Amino acid sequence: MFKRERKIISLALLLFILVGIVFPSISFGEREELNITILGTTDMHANIFNWSYEDGTEKDDLGIAKVYSVVEEIRKENPNTLLIDNGDTIQGTILSDDLYNTKKELPHPVIDVMNFMKYDAMTLGNHEFNFGIDMVKKIEKEAEFPILAANVKYNKDDSYFVKPYAIAEVAGIKVGILGLTNPNIPRWDGPKVTELKFENMADAAEKHIKELKEKSDIIIATAHAGFEEEYGKDGAKEIIERCPEIAALLVGHSHATVKEKFKDTVVGGARDAGRQVVRFDLSLKKDKDNWVLADNKVGIIDVKDYKASEELKEYAKEYHKKTLDFLVDIIGVAAADFIPTSEIKGIPEAQIRDTAVIDLINEVQLKATGADIAAAALFQPNSNIKAGDITYASIFDIYKYPNTLIGIEINGKELKDYMEWSAKYYNTFKPGDINISFNPDIRGYNYDMFQGVEYKVDISKPEGQRIVDLKFKDKPVKDTDKFKLAINNYRYGGLKNMGIISGEPYFESDPKSLRSYIADYIREKGEIAPETDNNWEIIGADFNDPYNEYTIGEPKLREYIINEINKGNIVIPSSEDGRTYNVKSINTQDLIKEGLIPKEFIANKPAAEVKPEQKIEEKPKTIQESVKETKPEVKLVSTEKQNKYVVKPGDVLWKIGRAFGKTWKELAEFNNLKNPHLIYPGQIIYIPQ
Repeated sequence: MFKRERKIISLALLLFILVGIVFPSISFGEREELNITILGTTDMHANIFNWSYEDGTEKDDLGIAKVYSVVEEIRKENPNTLLIDNGDTIQGTILSDDLYNTKKELPHPVIDVMNFMKYDAMTLGNHEFNFGIDMVKKIEKEAEFPILAANVKYNKDDSYFVKPYAIAEVAGIKVGILGLTNPNIPRWDGPKVTELKFENMADAAEKHIKELKEKSDIIIATAHAGFEEEYGKDGAKEIIERCPEIAALLVGHSHATVKEKFKDTVVGGARDAGRQVVRFDLSLKKDKDNWVLADNKVGIIDVKDYKASEELKEYAKEYHKKTLDFLVDIIGVAAADFIPTSEIKGIPEAQIRDTAVIDLINEVQLKATGADIAAAALFQPNSNIKAGDITYASIFDIYKYPNTLIGIEINGKELKDYMEWSAKYYNTFKPGDINISFNPDIRGYNYDMFQGVEYKVDISKPEGQRIVDLKFKDKPVKDTDKFKLAINNYRYGGLKNMGIISGEPYFESDPKSLRSYIADYIREKGEIAPETDNNWEIIGADFNDPYNEYTIGEPKLREYIINEINKGNIVIPSSEDGRTYNVKSINTQDLIKEGLIPKEFIANKPAAEVKPEQKIEEKPKTIQESVKETKPEVKLVSTEKQNKYVVKPGDVLWKIGRAFGKTWKELAEFNNLKNPHLIYPGQIIYIPQ
């Protein structure tokens, strides 16, 4: 029996060999097609748990714990999956900034969690450098994955600061991963990176593409920068314009959702705090002995649709508990709220008038440095110290970043130039505007308010001419006057990089953060009350414009429009990426021209101002009714090829567009919207496929 079985096996083996000789093109077990999935995260800012330490609440739309649930699901779907990160990863929460980033003897919790998740690579972001280059080298040692930045070198010997790229092998395919960080880091953290030089990202990419082509089957890249330029020659678009060999590019820094194909490269970017995960799918085909790209796609996954991973939360529970324990201690008590309620929802009072929050921050800076003048920004539009107990979370809420404190000597001209640079934040006021609005190209954290001087900001004037009546101790400031100025290290680096200031610090608090100084100040006081000296004001905003005064008794037209905004019927516009709010004033003249004002107001304006061609409605209409009537007819070729979206209170066009992978401009054009900033609850927005 045994001999018979052996004979059968021998015959089968012989047949197998003969088939291979006669039909050499037949391949057993060799794949001709393969799909590789690449998951990308960016700007997670140390949000390990889906938890807000500022208000002590669980969130459904953020956190690395939720990201891990996405990763686990995709890995089950496709075992040929790589996981990469695009930076701004170890900074951003009380857990990271106040407990671990200043204690180099402790392992970093975010890197520990990333090791647990089995990341394949990470590119440095600008916020990795907030804590100095020693911290970056520390996390590089702790990481069980390569940390990348191909455009960062040491000045002394031109060697790379970290690895420029990595080669990851998946299913026998070699994937080249090129990492590029933001070249503007010296602009923000100049004093912390004096040993390093930062090259243009596309220049660095070109240097490595040839080498990567020889070592890998496919090339992807991560760039901690927005797709478009920020300050000039620093956008990620230039990378793929000059390096079309890159199959997929992960972008970040701007906290914006990006999902597009540029030429032959798919580009993806996600929102911050682990809210989204970018998914690239690369389809490869065998061409003789080489693998070639057959297709590439990009998608965005929202983590709100996933439960937070209990496995990861259990693994990281020690870090979370330590942070919660840290926040239990009461630092002091606030006698009342430090910021008044906004007149107009969506426009923070602390950026249009002097408030106790900014005065508190500046008072702390003056006291710590012995300076004459201090400057501070409102980092978050809803920041406030509320009446009642104050914990460290309260301080984090009014001072989001882990900045240190700098004292520097400046002259009067440098002070004026600095203040004019800051005052660019406001849009020039126009007749008929019912509100003060902000420059869409400037983030809120780049508008500083000053203490120690008296001044006015005239927003009716052009940029560069807005600071008027500038006085120090009741005397006009001269160009030759000398002052001591207190600012944070981020602002110091930026101003020096721009050439606005030139001196060296006489005071540096590093490693002690400004947040720690604020905490110490409140502990010393015990109870604090909101105090404002009203040393500055905005002028040139004439809300008594005749258009705003139209009335049929009460309210006046301006008050009527503000009421509509506060009810959610008119939305204050924000930038397309959502990071800059209140970017365009609501203007009564524009609303009247568009037929969006009830007839009572127009009918009662002075007869001399009524134009013959102006048609008065026969029946009173609200703004909502007027907008509904002006919505154009949209001809649909096929209802299957269109989506309908019903506007909800608080919606803005860019958010609706982002949900469907469109820009607000595409939606405005497709729907023939006269005023894209004016959409109302219940309105139907058609989404083209």
